[in-house]
Amino acid sequence: MNRILKYYLDTLIHTGTFSVIDADGKLETWGDGTGEPLVVRFNTRAAERAVALNPSLKFGEVYMNGGTDVVEGTMYDVLALIFRNAGNHVTSRPWMRAIERMRRVARGIVQYNTPRRARSNVKHHYDLSSQLYDLFLDEDRQYSCAYFERPDATLEEAQIAKKRHIAAKLRLDRDDLRVLDIGCGWGGMGLYLARNLSANVVGVTLSDEQLAIARQRAEEAGLADRAEFRLQDYRKTEGPFDRIVSVGMFEHVGVGFYDAYFSHCSKILKDDGVMLLHTIGRYDRPGNTNSFIQKYIFPGGYIPALSEVMAAAERSGLIVSDVEVLRIHYAETLKHWRERFLARREEAKALYDERFCRMWEFYLAASESAFRWQNLVVFQLQFTKHLDALPITRGYMSAEEDRLRQLDETGAENVTKLRGREAAE
Repeated sequence: MNRILKYYLDTLIHTGTFSVIDADGKLETWGDGTGEPLVVRFNTRAAERAVALNPSLKFGEVYMNGGTDVVEGTMYDVLALIFRNAGNHVTSRPWMRAIERMRRVARGIVQYNTPRRARSNVKHHYDLSSQLYDLFLDEDRQYSCAYFERPDATLEEAQIAKKRHIAAKLRLDRDDLRVLDIGCGWGGMGLYLARNLSANVVGVTLSDEQLAIARQRAEEAGLADRAEFRLQDYRKTEGPFDRIVSVGMFEHVGVGFYDAYFSHCSKILKDDGVMLLHTIGRYDRPGNTNSFIQKYIFPGGYIPALSEVMAAAERSGLIVSDVEVLRIHYAETLKHWRERFLARREEAKALYDERFCRMWEFYLAASESAFRWQNLVVFQLQFTKHLDALPITRGYMSAEEDRLRQLDETGAENVTKLRGREAAE
């Protein structure tokens, strides 16, 4: 076995039962013998060398390209064992820290998300076949952290709960408020606000696929007069708006554009307006996005520390009026996505190929592991422009959430009854 790789595993794996079959067919085992045995096989010496020198990037890359296989257990099991052993110190070896330092120096270039580059980055991920996302997302195509009010909630229930949780924080206390949805995805959040809260929504996206589906959904729901979806960069959107919501988009802004992002939001938000930002974040100091995820899944993406977000928001003149940290919710969301994807893996393979499926499998498994055992959480940050724009206690949030829950449950019952009648006919 490659000596650097062996040294790394010697110092990393202390619990569990982890075995590696090297390119020469020799098996070595690490851990304390607990848990289900996991076995990874390297198919070439080049694969061993690559992972030894840069595991953050190369383990996923080598797996994606067939240089290694999991022969006992699953990729999620392997990554879970590694992350549990490593904690927040996966890149603890000196040469790995050096790589991460260089990546941080270069992040201004990697995250230089001008409008043209931002559109290219979005197309890389979100303009994949819409059939792919049908394989693992909920019916509303929510591609962001769900909100699990109960441990046994279904993905559909948790995604509806997420939408009403956000809607309650926006405090849409009268009809016809004008709402901007930055990074509207396939339209689910905007349609929820237009349907349930009589909002006039403008949703902006840089994805052609998302735009087409969002517009189609608005027409089919009879909400096209209240939910307008545009192919537009947020920097080009003109106000004013009573409310601004952004769910799962801020991760694509890039550190160098945080000031521009918040300054523009402040400019187009009315003086008595409310903004709700829902974003993945890290609970510790600033760092780097996982190199595999950055290269293959979300180019130009970055997961911020709260300190980075708040500094830019403060400079914009916005006032932070509420902060909530969602812990473990995204791990549970990703578990649902991962299991659904694997259950329909052959369909994904028919859309793309085996290499793509391995890439997607690694992405979902690594992401879930990071939210369970590393430093990732989700921030929900509420902003206003004046101290008296909202009630001074949080009671209005829970009251509105309860009201919307009843509305959601009534709507679900009506849909079930309607489907039952249609089936009978």
